[in-house]
Order: sequence, then C-alpha cells, then structure tokens
Amino acid sequence: MAAPAQLDSPGLVSRGLAERYSAVRGWTEKLAEGLSPEDQMVQSCFEASPVKWHRAHTSWFFETFLLAPHLAGYCAVDERFRYLFNSYYDHVGERPERGTRGMISRPDAAEIAVYRRRVDEAMQQLLLGDGRPEIAQLVELGLNHEQQHQELMVTDIKHAFWTNPLRPAYWATRETAANSTAAAAEWLEFEGGVAEAGHGGEGFAFDNERPRHRVLLNDFLLGGRLVTNGEYMQFMADGGYATPTLWLSEGWEAVRTNRWQAPLYWEERDGKWFCFTCGGMRELDADEPVSHVSLFEADAYARWRGARLATEFEWEHAAARESEAAARGNLLEREHLHPAPACGSAQFFGDCWEWTSSSYGPYPGFRPAAGALGEYNGKFMCNQYVLRGGSCATPQSHIRPSYRNFFPAVTRWQFSGIRLAKDGGSSAGAAEARTRGRA
Repeated sequence: MAAPAQLDSPGLVSRGLAERYSAVRGWTEKLAEGLSPEDQMVQSCFEASPVKWHRAHTSWFFETFLLAPHLAGYCAVDERFRYLFNSYYDHVGERPERGTRGMISRPDAAEIAVYRRRVDEAMQQLLLGDGRPEIAQLVELGLNHEQQHQELMVTDIKHAFWTNPLRPAYWATRETAANSTAAAAEWLEFEGGVAEAGHGGEGFAFDNERPRHRVLLNDFLLGGRLVTNGEYMQFMADGGYATPTLWLSEGWEAVRTNRWQAPLYWEERDGKWFCFTCGGMRELDADEPVSHVSLFEADAYARWRGARLATEFEWEHAAARESEAAARGNLLEREHLHPAPACGSAQFFGDCWEWTSSSYGPYPGFRPAAGALGEYNGKFMCNQYVLRGGSCATPQSHIRPSYRNFFPAVTRWQFSGIRLAKDGGSSAGAAEARTRGRA
C-alpha cells in the first residue's frame, strides 16, 4: 500500500486528509439517504449485503484498525459491533455467517447512523492530532475500502429492488438522449513487446496491484468500445444460449442449471426486451453497453464473434494511454448509475467493468501485509477472474489503469460487460485498426 501524496507540511496533510475523509464518508450517506430502514435491511442473495451492513462495516473498519489502536482513550461505541460487522478478518475474530446479514434487525438504521457519527467525530480528532505517515496510509486504505463498499451498495440495492415484485426505483437515472448512439465498432491495434504492469507511481494502490513488473505482450487488437445490447441480442437470436460449443464446460453447466437466456435484469414482454435499472424498468436501449453478464457469457459471446477476451495486461497497457479519459468516464460522480452509449469514447473507464481472461493471482514478488490487513486481497487469489476499468458506480478517485477487481466467473450482479480482443495481424479487423503505439 502506497502512502498518499505528501503536501508541504504535516498540518496541511492532516487537514487535507480530514476533508477527504468527510467527502468520502458523505458519499456513502448520499447513496443511502433515499432508502427506508426496511430497504436497508434486505439481503437478496448470498453475494450481496444489506445497505445498513455496508454503512456499519465501513465504520467498523476505521474503529478496528485506526481508532482502537491509535487514538488514546478511545472507547468502542459498542463492543458487540466488533463481532457483528466483521466481514472476513480472521485475525480480528469470529463473525456472523455472511448469508445471515439480512437477519440482523438490531441495531437498526438509526443506531447505525449514530455509530457512524461517533466514529467520524473520533476520526477527525485522530486525523487532526496525528500526522504520522503510517496513520495517513491506513486512512487512505480505509477510504478506498469505503469506496469499494459504495459501489457494492449500489449493485446490492439494485439486486434487492429487482427481486421485489413492484420493481421500485432506487435512483433517478436519466434517460439516454435520443441522439446518443454507440460509436461504430472498430479495432484498436497495439504492437507487442516487453511492457510494465502494476502500480509503480505516486499515490494509493492496493497491495494486489504491486509490485510493478515486466510482461511480454504479442501484437493484439482491442475493440474500440464496449459490446452493446444490440450486438448481444444478435448473439441471442443466433442461438447463443443454446449452442454448447460456444461455452466453457462450467459455463454451459451454469446456463443449464440457472436457465440463463439473457443477461441479468433483462425481461421479454410482448416481443420487446426491457431491463431493470436503478431507475426501475425501462425498454432496452440497443446502443447501451451490455451489462450484468458473467465471464462465461462474455467468453461465449467473444467466441461467437470469432474473437476472445483481453488479458488483464493487454487491457492495462491499452488503458494506460487513456488514463486521462477517466475524468470523462461515466463513473459514480455522474450520478447516472447506468451504462451509457459510447459517444466518441473508448470507454476504458466507467460504464461497465470489463471481464478479462486472466485468473486472479499474485504478481511476481507479491507479499501480503502482516496481520489482519494482509487478509484484504491475497486470501482471495483462487477461482476468480480479473475485471478492469470501473463502472458507472465506481468513484472517479478510486479507479486507475492498474486497478484489479475480481469475481468468480459466474458473477452477474455487478455492472460487468464485454470488450473484445484479437491476436494482432489477423485479417479480420486489422486492416481497419487504428495504431495506438508500442508496448
């Protein structure tokens, strides 16, 4: 974990970090403010968590790893919270089974609001009174951890509202403008060679983004934008979900077991396709990026198109040259909370997380931190795949080219989409590709 960029004096560092702390914590409350106490308690699937739990757990993180060990005289708001709101930190102690989080009605949402305020007051005291670099590093980790949970709050409540027969709206998402059509499909060409991957610069990064290391890339092509709903419907119409040769074996089993016929949240009514959004049900827009697909569906679609998914290193090499585009991406601060058509954008940042073909594992030389914080990423490096680029629910300050998200291949409740890739030099697409530089 890297230290945050240093300012001119410890006092300025402390004040700047205190302001950032307040801003990040405020976004969590903004995402929850329109939800009733009943809404905040729903856990609609094992993978998801109640919004109330997210609000409590992110406060638990600061209380457990910063306030208890570093603020003199601090007394826990409630000793029982150490157990109730632990997620997976075995070093900290026991915890409730993950699937029972939605059964914990007490403390209620109002008590969690008090908990957050008490933690925030104590954290401001710590931040303004302790300028040690190690404290700043822990705070940055806690803030980035909270931003991860902000995205999960959005995806979890979306899934919860979808399971409600009333299909209520969570967020006032904007309708796509009538002239917002997806850019024409094209291929971006990249020459291979030895490249560097992983975070190696200033600022915060998670431990799984390090160390920076060299990778060998062959020539490759990437789609110039994300795959659209309309393109994916062509795959469906051509029997994509009924053709076993397009699917990995485990993926075909998932199709049959779960009876998949379309991406999550799609429904066909009277010959028309609709999708559930954070703003409720609406007719499917063919120009928007397809979202809420599993790795298996992304891989099958790529095979159907005679293409493949990118490796995470191909994606990072391409996106590093587009890093300034993150400021223009459809990310959380846009407050849209829905993927939008690519209008002159390559969509490397925002809209949908992009499945890669890379298994989630350690970089050469990776070493998890000692103690409980070492459980943050390393212990999950098994049976998961890497996604890159962020989504419409990812905070802008949270995403970067080296960021590695990861989920099991069957996962669909996240804003996960598809970007196609091909080996370089292939006749299909190479002639119309735009050269984007060497590795």
